[in-house]
Amino acid sequence: MAASQDWMSKDFYAALGLKKDATEAEIKKAYNTYARKYHPDRNPGDKAAEEKFKAASEAYQVLSNAEDRKQYDAIRSMAGGGARFSPGAGGFEDIFSNFGGGNVRFTANGANPGFEDILSQMFGQGAPQANGQGGFGFFGSRRRPERGADVETSISIPLRHAVDGTTVTVTSGGEKVTAKIPAGIANGQKIRIKGKGGQGQNGGERGDVLVKVTVEPHPVYDLDGRDVYVNVPVSFDEAALGATIEVPTLEGKQVKVKVPAGSSSDKVMRMRGKGLASHHGAKGDMYVRLKVVVPKRLSDEARAAVEQFRDVTADADPRREFDQMARI
Repeated sequence: MAASQDWMSKDFYAALGLKKDATEAEIKKAYNTYARKYHPDRNPGDKAAEEKFKAASEAYQVLSNAEDRKQYDAIRSMAGGGARFSPGAGGFEDIFSNFGGGNVRFTANGANPGFEDILSQMFGQGAPQANGQGGFGFFGSRRRPERGADVETSISIPLRHAVDGTTVTVTSGGEKVTAKIPAGIANGQKIRIKGKGGQGQNGGERGDVLVKVTVEPHPVYDLDGRDVYVNVPVSFDEAALGATIEVPTLEGKQVKVKVPAGSSSDKVMRMRGKGLASHHGAKGDMYVRLKVVVPKRLSDEARAAVEQFRDVTADADPRREFDQMARI
């Protein structure tokens, strides 16, 4: 990052609540704290918070870079933020020795523009030149464009919108941004909205908005990536004797599933390619999980039939293996 002409008037350490001798770790920690506290998404419409966020971001960009920080400290010292200099005192040469390996010398002779020579060693051929009024145009042409920061946010959508796709509105820095959610987006996936994030600096492009999508729970379907699990009620006789049943898919179609005789609750059957489809065309699988439903009320005839079933299957203890495992 090239030096800025307004560095003389800005106290980047104060913008982050730091002392001048702050370590790199302290600078990073302070910036994270300020960024979280004053981010526009957390303070919509609060101009004061927005300005503090911008100031902290600018300060961090400079202080987190060792070379930029060295230039900034030298410029602030020249502006009167630190030492004072007098001919022959050696202080002026000491300040700039960091940039020239101890070889920089300042000549106060009017025939020798020594100050400009020093700045040329510090900053190359883009050093400021005397403006004829005893001042210098500081580095205005040396600033690089800086891309804005990416902004992360999240949104929840119903399962049906994840299957079919939808359009949502999110907020970035107080600005409402419309985003298209593609059909087949999975729970936890992120979409990128280009050019709607943090503002760039020095003419740099804006950052992006990253939207994390959470798919809301559904009363029938559970998503695991692109695989879908569906709990399907079956009657006692269907589970005991076997049957062919119809199960609805995510697309709203019916698919036939064969229930093996002797099935119990939580038996799972896999239906390949019947899960959530991605925008690339690939599909997950659907897993049918059986739930045996027992009638709450039985007629006298039905009760008699169940009692008869109990009598003829008295030797079949459903908890025999369970009891044995409990003793291990």
